[in-house]
Amino acid sequence: MRIYIQIASDRLEEAQEEKLKQNLPELQKALQTYVDANQAGKAEIINDCEGDYPEDWKLGLMQTVKKDNQLKFPLKLFNDLAKKYNIDCEIGAIRAGGIREAVSYFGHEEGQGDAFMIAQYLEL
Repeated sequence: MRIYIQIASDRLEEAQEEKLKQNLPELQKALQTYVDANQAGKAEIINDCEGDYPEDWKLGLMQTVKKDNQLKFPLKLFNDLAKKYNIDCEIGAIRAGGIREAVSYFGHEEGQGDAFMIAQYLEL
């Protein structure tokens, strides 16, 4: 199954948007480091951060997973990023035609993402 995890940037207040803009290079670097280290899982970065409005940005990763335990590493990365940068994240499945279907939100406001529960939502 192909999944995505991305920063939930669509409901940010102005101060949060500014903080996201400031932290963008560090977030991009952390995601690229993860992708470089996880070629076996066919991890790819999502880095569509064009424009002045973070609410339109898509920043995260896509990865192939077959078992629930394969969610642990990407969730740890995003839980750590959420804690460090006070962000929330969205995780979901990528369906036929590239349609993204969100199954859970987690992070600073939503609380830590749990691999077991998210695997249930994804039906892994």
